[in-house]
Amino acid sequence: MTEEKKEEQSFEQKIQKAKELLEKLSSPDITLSDSLSLYKKGIKELEEAQKLLDEAKLIFTKEEK
Repeated sequence: MTEEKKEEQSFEQKIQKAKELLEKLSSPDITLSDSLSLYKKGIKELEEAQKLLDEAKLIFTKEEK
């Protein structure tokens, strides 16, 4: 499996994890403390996914030249 494929899977896994956290945040039974914790985890997953996406764009841009 290539390095790019591993990054793609990691990106998709991070997006999926963020979606799961969003679903948990939508629960009416969640406490404020739990919602803050889930929010922070979700933001972290999305930031890491964005970093992977930016790295992939950089690689793609370099290969075009």
